[in-house]
Amino acid sequence: MNLGIKVLVAEDDPNLATILKAYLTQKGYQVFLATDGQLAIDYFKQEEIDACILDIMMPVRDGFSVAKEIRRIDKRVPIIFLSAKTLEADKLKGFEIGCDDYITKPFSMEELIARLNATLRRSFDDNKPENSIFTIGNYTFDYNRQLLIINNEEQKLTAKESELLRMYCVNFNQLVERVTTLQKIWKDDSYFAARSMDVYITKLRKYLSKDPDIQLVNMHGIGFKLTSRTPSKR
Repeated sequence: MNLGIKVLVAEDDPNLATILKAYLTQKGYQVFLATDGQLAIDYFKQEEIDACILDIMMPVRDGFSVAKEIRRIDKRVPIIFLSAKTLEADKLKGFEIGCDDYITKPFSMEELIARLNATLRRSFDDNKPENSIFTIGNYTFDYNRQLLIINNEEQKLTAKESELLRMYCVNFNQLVERVTTLQKIWKDDSYFAARSMDVYITKLRKYLSKDPDIQLVNMHGIGFKLTSRTPSKR
């Protein structure tokens, strides 16, 4: 049931880290284990993480620092803190940073799984697209099926192509800044992520070229705007 869901676990205690990874893997999650805070951030930027389980007391960067960096990149990904700290002030700090749950040690694995599943359900419900089918000039874009259709011809899109095109459809005829797109979809605004984004933009322009009225316009290097010479409905 959880196959393909990527969970970042940041825990420097080797015994607990091993247990957490083994248990979550057994439950079908794909686990990325970080033994310090900086490694956790590196994993988050490299992978499309669906949920984070963060110990607070870690070397290099603590869990609070890691969560702040993650929240700068992604406002919605579920974050669960694990901590031996039981003071109310520590819990309040965790929730102020933006965590979804705070579990004090010791805890049972069953409790952790229950809370993880609950936060994932809330996250997936919150992120369900309000619109899944868009009309773009003569094209129909089916986000859920990852299909771009024109004249009964179907172009299958990758997950990233679909996410990128949906972002421009939702913000049709509006500028979407590059940094916003990179942080939302790539979770990284580095030079290499920006070059990768440019490759995807080129692909989308090629897919949309069969309707000359549709344009994906580069707005002076600031970002892109999907627009049409004729009225288009979403």
